Amino acid sequence: MSTAPARPVFLLGCPRSGTTLLQLMLHAHPRIALPPENRFVLPAYERRLSFGDLRRCAGRAALAEWITTRRETRFDELGLDADTVAARIIDGPPTLGSALGVPLRAYAERHGKARWGDKRPAYALHVPEILRLFPDAQFVHLVRDGRDCVASLLGMPWWHAGLHEAVATWAQVMDTTRRHARRLGPERWHELRYEDLLTGPEPVLRGLCAYLGEEYDPAMTAPHRLAGLAVPARKTWHRHTRSAPDAARAGTWRRRLTPDQIGLCEAAFGDRLLHAGYEPSGAVRPDPAELLRYRRVSALRRAAHARRRLRDRRTRLREPGPVAALPAGI
Repeated sequence: MSTAPARPVFLLGCPRSGTTLLQLMLHAHPRIALPPENRFVLPAYERRLSFGDLRRCAGRAALAEWITTRRETRFDELGLDADTVAARIIDGPPTLGSALGVPLRAYAERHGKARWGDKRPAYALHVPEILRLFPDAQFVHLVRDGRDCVASLLGMPWWHAGLHEAVATWAQVMDTTRRHARRLGPERWHELRYEDLLTGPEPVLRGLCAYLGEEYDPAMTAPHRLAGLAVPARKTWHRHTRSAPDAARAGTWRRRLTPDQIGLCEAAFGDRLLHAGYEPSGAVRPDPAELLRYRRVSALRRAAHARRRLRDRRTRLREPGPVAALPAGI
């Protein structure tokens, strides 16, 4: 395999698409570490101006304190010493990407791994930001049947947005990631399906390892052995990760969604299901009022995303210095 410097791996997808399962599979590889989901990479990027000029020690110190001491960043779930990580950020290269890479790299080192990565479904809508921070990143997109994602979201204790928002979320993620896949190409973007991971994990994982430039390891097919270490106990909705992958988890939308919900999903998703390899059920088309409600929700989501992109462009004009991670040692 390649002897080039190891590139960071970013795993993304629609919420409830199985990214935690794939996180554990990658974490089972002897060279790769993917930590529990953090809340410091994207939030730090969005509030980057508040830390000041990271070319100054005071700016890096402010950022280090924000990452390592605030409960909402979930730094504590990495199991790292806060003072050590903060010192490495302060003494490290003077860019935001370099600073954010410190705790992720430290997590890999803690597990004896040579390569680090990160997983968060939300990255699917923030690929440009990740590329600004880590220009050499490799992306892994996990796709799951949108009807299963919707059914699973509706059963989550933290999902309060309702059916139409769940449907709009999957559609937006699929549209956005399709554009990134075309733009980045097979050297930067790899897509795989959740259902294939359940029914035939070895060939899928071999393909993933080839994309990453790594040797396949059979331990990757037994991710449940690591769930107790890499999945916080508070996330009770990930209980299935503590047992062996089961193909019966695919297609549960047939019993979890009502006929009307299935009809809305299939009408809203259109050819996206077929493009991803999923067959429509032929459900009755939804009431026009329900479809109109979905379209309004979808339009609001996309408008909000467009506003975020505009704010980001404006913020870039005020950045005191570069944000991209620098090679280690600089």
